[in-house]
Amino acid sequence: MPELPEVETVKKALLKEVKNKEILSASIYWDNIIAYPTISEFKKQIQNQVIHDIKRRGKWLMFELDDYYLLSHLRMEGKYYIRKTDDPLEKHQHVIFHFSDKTDLRYHDTRKFGKMFLLKKDNVFKQKPLSELGLEPWDTSLTPSYLKQKFHKKPIKTELLDQSIIVGIGNIYADEILFLSKINPKTDASTLTNKECQKIINFTREVLEKAIEDGGTTVKSYESSEGVHGRFQNHLLVHTKQECPICHSKITKINVGGRGTYYCTKCQKER
Repeated sequence: MPELPEVETVKKALLKEVKNKEILSASIYWDNIIAYPTISEFKKQIQNQVIHDIKRRGKWLMFELDDYYLLSHLRMEGKYYIRKTDDPLEKHQHVIFHFSDKTDLRYHDTRKFGKMFLLKKDNVFKQKPLSELGLEPWDTSLTPSYLKQKFHKKPIKTELLDQSIIVGIGNIYADEILFLSKINPKTDASTLTNKECQKIINFTREVLEKAIEDGGTTVKSYESSEGVHGRFQNHLLVHTKQECPICHSKITKINVGGRGTYYCTKCQKER
């Protein structure tokens, strides 16, 4: 699933291609991708809107239009491609935005899990889905005291994946952050000290910044745009690895909250 670094990479790649383009119309081939408004209203409201910018909030892309924000969540396998309008429709292309310059922005999603919202600009951050999100990793309000207030009596791995606490951390990055913090993924999050919470904050920023610099992590079918793949997988320390890079012990894989989790039993000791 594309996480914060991948979505940030998609944002940058797309902005170069679609900034200042006018959307003449939209074609919808899988209705469930449009979460709000209705299909007919979506098509009507997006007509003749110009894309002025693309922002990101958590894992959501935010296309800034004249009067609306088009919010897009890629979920498991969503991708965007640029095509000429007269190019034939390709398999799994479910939402097509037709531009006035005779090109298209085509949303491709093999599993059809992606979601889109078209919301008025006013108070967009106070409406669902954005209103449900936690802090960005670089928000100055992200402090140990904030985390201690938010963390529940659950495994820290599970809490790091909770988008209502910190946005953008996915399974791969959570494993890397906890390894660098020397915290066992099964540790009760509510028992973490201020020092441990600060480590999590510091390494969250470090890992995500490096991943953004490398264009994300290419896993399975992720690509930011046509043929553009991330490189952060070359720097992974524990996720999918066999041996700990520090003590050379065998890496253990377990299931935490339904997610495959990699860690070193020696460097990340249980309490």
